[in-house]
Amino acid sequence: MAGLLRSLREGGSEDPARACARALRADGVALSLLLNGGRTAELLWCHPELSARFEELQFTLGEGPGPDAIRTGSPVLEPDLDRVRPERWPTLLPAARELGVHGVCCFPLGIGAIRVGVLTVLCDGDRRLGEQQYADATALTAALTGALLNKRPGDGPNGDVPGLGVLPQWPSGLHRPAVHQATGMISVQLGVSMEEALLRLRAHAYAGERPLGEVAADVVARRLRFDNDLDDDMSGPYSPDGGKG
Repeated sequence: MAGLLRSLREGGSEDPARACARALRADGVALSLLLNGGRTAELLWCHPELSARFEELQFTLGEGPGPDAIRTGSPVLEPDLDRVRPERWPTLLPAARELGVHGVCCFPLGIGAIRVGVLTVLCDGDRRLGEQQYADATALTAALTGALLNKRPGDGPNGDVPGLGVLPQWPSGLHRPAVHQATGMISVQLGVSMEEALLRLRAHAYAGERPLGEVAADVVARRLRFDNDLDDDMSGPYSPDGGKG
């Protein structure tokens, strides 16, 4: 891990997610940045694709070790999801099993009450997180926290502050722009807070077994409208007005 952090600080050319997964001896690693006061998370990098799919699952459902780690400010270690009480994450656990995710450990990035992101580590489920793995993940989390708190949009790969090479590039745009825009539109349509609007969007995506980004795109394109009634999509594509409301 010491060698990895040194390489990242120097702006090594290797895929950081792949390198972190190898150093942590993990099945996968993902780093997400919190935006909009922590309401939404932007995936900065991940390896392999399974990590991205699990992050999207947590984002859609709004539950899991990642959201819990962000809320509490403490690591959430569940290396064997089969041992987790079903009522803790009732919708995430069966979906995670379908994905083939067996264990997850999430480390919040932040200082005190400040939350800037979360590091998600996928485990194989056959053994607990070792002391050295935990120490390595903690060291990596600290390095990433410092980079995120000091780096600013427009900085180069290494910026002007020592140690910022752990972030190869600050994201130039949002990976989920439709989600942010749709949340604002639903907030206006329903006259509710942004937090409740995102909750309603997530509920609709889960009920329809669709990705959150796909439902958000329908809202932005005005194919789906949320109203204060029993059905959120009364102005959807199968409504009397064909979704033009």
